[in-house]
Amino acid sequence: MGRHLRSQGVRMRRSVLMLSLSLLVSMAYVASVSCGRVQYALSRIRNAARELLTLDEKNPKRIFEGEALLRRMKRYGLLDEGQDKLDYVLALTVENFLSRRLQTIVFKRGMAKSIHHARVLIRQRHIRVGRQLVNVPSFMVRVESENHIGFSLTSPFGGGGPGRVKRKNQKAAAKKAAGGDGDEEDEE
Repeated sequence: MGRHLRSQGVRMRRSVLMLSLSLLVSMAYVASVSCGRVQYALSRIRNAARELLTLDEKNPKRIFEGEALLRRMKRYGLLDEGQDKLDYVLALTVENFLSRRLQTIVFKRGMAKSIHHARVLIRQRHIRVGRQLVNVPSFMVRVESENHIGFSLTSPFGGGGPGRVKRKNQKAAAKKAAGGDGDEEDEE
């Protein structure tokens, strides 16, 4: 298929550009290529649901694959427990997917001051999911993993050692307490 999902002309439509801009503002979504990735994944899921809905309700393929699709959507928190029909899969939007990204969840839980700060914390390896250190802001968080998001054990935010600036300030304070100015170097 090649590297690019869609031609350049599709990306330059006004509706696509406005969607990308609104996602950029609301969820700090970075690249239109990754926006295309999410839209492509959503379209594949919706096409699968649409195909299954055309089959008879007693069809074994619809029963087996439909339950698997619904279970996967519930595992990622895209559907609630009460939404157990394929019609709900057709109602999914890009915003549903973006709200399950690690970057968005870190911001909504108050671990970061802004959505951009959340992205920086994740890229600088301060965030872990369970025991696994994650440095990908687009990581899709499962429902059972959502409660296990926290700061890394080695991160200064999570009770690890002090960061570079704090170590420098501690060293200067120790020098000052020892009798030196802290600004002057030893003249020996």
